[in-house]
Amino acid sequence: MTKVTWFGHSAIQLQDGKHRILIDPFISGNPVAPLTSGQVQKSDFILVTHGHSDHLGDTIALAKRDKCTVIATWELAKYLEKKGVNVHPMSTGGAHDFSFGRVKVTPALHGCGGDPDPDGDVVPPNSPVGYLIHFGKKVVYHAGDTALFTDMKLIGEKTPINLACLPIGDNFTMGVEDAARANEFLNAERCLPIHFNTWDIIKVDPKAFAFKIEKQGKKCLLPKPGEEIEI
Repeated sequence: MTKVTWFGHSAIQLQDGKHRILIDPFISGNPVAPLTSGQVQKSDFILVTHGHSDHLGDTIALAKRDKCTVIATWELAKYLEKKGVNVHPMSTGGAHDFSFGRVKVTPALHGCGGDPDPDGDVVPPNSPVGYLIHFGKKVVYHAGDTALFTDMKLIGEKTPINLACLPIGDNFTMGVEDAARANEFLNAERCLPIHFNTWDIIKVDPKAFAFKIEKQGKKCLLPKPGEEIEI
């Protein structure tokens, strides 16, 4: 049984009774987060799609608290390692088996440069990515921050996806139209929109996205931040 919780923005928690992983744990400073970082349950792993502050978020504090491993691209992982965090570096196209399942790193079309971290240090330039996560008996695709790209077809053709977490907020990522087209490429059973309505600049109507996904014969999940959903 795989359960998914969306904490607002792009922060996702997956749990299956044996393992719990976090993706892009932006909690502190997240105006729609339903809890504080101290209230986040202990994680076994944290996956970070890129080093922007609204995705790296509370990674360092939570990883140290939980003594868990952070999965990130090489440059970001080496930076986190210097901060005293246990890391597993990866890169685009690579895959690795972990205790909870297999992770494959997928491309993401986005920028990423020197955001300040909580210590005032500058996060080094790093490559934005997405993750294809085999978790329990389910496959979850977290696209990270990305534009639409046609190689999403290859991701969907090779691996049946149970849940695709897709940014819809426009301006910095795909908007509603492109995100819906992305799922035509991915052919995911279910979609969960992310990276929207955190601030006015990425304000969109998620029901418009849901309508387009349901026209594809797929299911769109629209949980409230903090609501747990079984997939």
